[in-house]
Amino acid sequence: MLWTFAFGLWGLSRQDSVWRDEAATWQVAQRSVAEICHMLSNVDVVHGCYYLLMHVLFECFGPGTTTLRLPSVLATGIAAACVAVVGRRLAGRWAGLAGGMALGLLPAVQFHLQEGRPYAMVAAGAGMSTLLLVTALQGRARTPHWIAYGGTVLLTGFLNWLSLLVLPAHWATLLWTRAGRGVRTHWTVASAAAAACVLPLILFSRGQSAQVSWIPPLTWHMVIGPAVLLAIGGIGALSDRPRTGRLSAAAVGMPLLAVPQIGLIGLSLIQPLFLDRYVLFSLLGLALLIGAAVGSAVRAAESPFPKASKWMLPAVVVAAVAALLPQSLAKRSPASRVDDVLAVASEVRRLKGPGGAVLFIPSARRDTRSVSPEAFAGLRDIALAESPERSGTLKGVEAGPARIRAAMLAQQRILLVTDAARVAKPVAAERDGTKASVLEGYFTAVADKQVRGRRVTVYERLAPAR
Repeated sequence: MLWTFAFGLWGLSRQDSVWRDEAATWQVAQRSVAEICHMLSNVDVVHGCYYLLMHVLFECFGPGTTTLRLPSVLATGIAAACVAVVGRRLAGRWAGLAGGMALGLLPAVQFHLQEGRPYAMVAAGAGMSTLLLVTALQGRARTPHWIAYGGTVLLTGFLNWLSLLVLPAHWATLLWTRAGRGVRTHWTVASAAAAACVLPLILFSRGQSAQVSWIPPLTWHMVIGPAVLLAIGGIGALSDRPRTGRLSAAAVGMPLLAVPQIGLIGLSLIQPLFLDRYVLFSLLGLALLIGAAVGSAVRAAESPFPKASKWMLPAVVVAAVAALLPQSLAKRSPASRVDDVLAVASEVRRLKGPGGAVLFIPSARRDTRSVSPEAFAGLRDIALAESPERSGTLKGVEAGPARIRAAMLAQQRILLVTDAARVAKPVAAERDGTKASVLEGYFTAVADKQVRGRRVTVYERLAPAR
C-alpha cells in the first residue's frame, strides 16, 4: 500500500494540467448540492455519488489538483493492499507482496492512479469485496462480514454500476471452489440485495444513454488488449496449479480478470460501451495472478538457491520499474491526455483584451471557463443563453443560430476557444457552423495559440469595404 501511495504521489500535479474528463469533476464539485442534484436529473447520474463526495472534499480542502487526484491515489493503495492480503492468504507472502506491488505498475492503473475520476475508487471497492469473499470461503465469515460485503458492493455500484460485473466473477469463484451451501446462500442474499438497490440507478441512467453515444461500436481490434491480458493472466493461473474445488489465487484471480472483460464485451454487442476504464477493477485479478507466478518462482528457487530466492522479488520489481519507466513518465506528463483546460485558460488570460467576447466550439469546451472563471473575467459569453449551473448541464444551453449570429456581428473582438487542429473534429452542430461561418466571413484572426490540445484564436472585425 505504501509503495502504491508513493508511486501515486510521484508527479501528482502533472505539471498543473487538468484534462476534459477531470474538468467535469472539477466544475461539478464546485457547485452546490442542489445544483449537483439538478444536474444529475439531466446528465451524469451514473457519477452522482462520486460528484457529491468530491464536492465535500472541495469544500473541506479547496479546489486543486491534489484534492482532485489524491482520493484516487488513496483508493488504488487500498486496492493494492487487498490484492496483497488475498495473495498472501492464498499463495504465500511472496505472492501477496508481488501482486500488491504489481498493481500500481500496470500501465492502465498508472493512468487512473492519478485521475480525478471514480474508477480507482471502484477498484478499491472491488478489492475489498473480493477480500471479504475470500474470508468467507476460508470459513471465517460471520453475519457482519456478509453485511460488509453487500454494503461494499452497493457503494461501489453507486460509484459506477458496471462494477456489478464483479458479482458474476465472484459467482465463478464460488463454483470453481465448490463453496458450501451456506456460503452460496449468504452470497446470493447479499449480492441480490446490493444489486436490487443499484437497479434504480441503472434504470434511470439508461435515460441518459446519449452521454455514451460517442463510444464506437465494438470491433475485433478492440478485443486484442483484453485477449493479451487474459493470456498473461492464464500463464499466472497455470503457475498456481489450479484445481477444481481448491481455493487458490487462480480460482479468485482468473474470474476477476476474465468475467468483467468478457461481460463488458457482451454488453457492447448490445450497446457500445467498451472502454477499459469501466472494468479497471478487473486488473486486480491480473495483479493477483502475476503475484502468484512470482511466488511460485520464488518457492521453486528456495531449495537450490535459498539466499538468491530472497532477492528475486526485488529484482523483478526493479526490472519492471525500469522496463515501464518510459510509460510511467509518459502517464505523468500533460501530453498523456488529449487536452489541458488550465493551459488554455492561461492563454485566454494573456490574449484577452478589454470589452471582448468569447465563443466555444464545440460548446463542451466551455469547461475551461467553468474551471477557471477568473481567466475569462471581462469577456462576455455571447452564445450562452443559460449557464451550466442554472440549466443543470455540464456545458450550458446556447442560444439559437440567428441570435448567436446577431450577437457576433455586434462585436469588434472575439476570442474563440476550440480544439487544437490535430484533435479537432469536423463542425457538426448548426450553432457551431454559424459561429465558424460568421468568423470566417466578417472577422480576421490576429492571434492564434495552440497549447496542449486546445486552441485560442483572437478575431477582430474586418473593416468595411469602401
